[in-house]
Amino acid sequence: MKSKKLLIIGAGGHGRVIADIALNMGKWQSIAFLDDSNTTTFMGLEVIGSTHNISEYINEYEIIVGIGDNGKRKEIHEIIESLGAKIPVIIHPNAVIGSQVEIGMGTVIMAGVTINCCSVIGKGCIINTGSTVDHDNHIEDFVHISPGVHLAGSVNIERGSWLGIGSIVSNNISITTDCKLGAGSVVVKDITEPGKYVGVPVRRIKL
Repeated sequence: MKSKKLLIIGAGGHGRVIADIALNMGKWQSIAFLDDSNTTTFMGLEVIGSTHNISEYINEYEIIVGIGDNGKRKEIHEIIESLGAKIPVIIHPNAVIGSQVEIGMGTVIMAGVTINCCSVIGKGCIINTGSTVDHDNHIEDFVHISPGVHLAGSVNIERGSWLGIGSIVSNNISITTDCKLGAGSVVVKDITEPGKYVGVPVRRIKL
């Protein structure tokens, strides 16, 4: 039996959006945060502890990591997974999810998202507001698809990559691990080397 309580790790912007979606889902009797700040409430929801005592809540709550940074989200997700936490999928009620779509635990699908048929979304991903994921996409673990991103058919985004707001990826494109795409980037060829990419079409830049 699933828990009737949801615990969100992180009460920053991403965590609060998760809380708002969870409230709209109407699935949990109570929702709370863990956060390392001194604030005791966000959005009228209680901060019941810090990230230093996650293990105390494993059996009582379903737990999801509400941290936007891919690396930090991955680190904490893997800790709670190793502790046996029940990790839900959070999907906004007005998202459109096609047939035969697989979504990994700890992934958040935000308002206005469309994911078309036969796509696979890994664990701990963020599919952000108003983005579209067309048919037969494969998005690996801990990827962040920012608001307004559009992925054409048969796109592969490898583990830990981040696509900036308004990015566009043409069909049959692969993007390797740990890439960062700047806002409004357009990808028309495979990206095979990790790094930061910007422009139309994208080019790799040195940091």
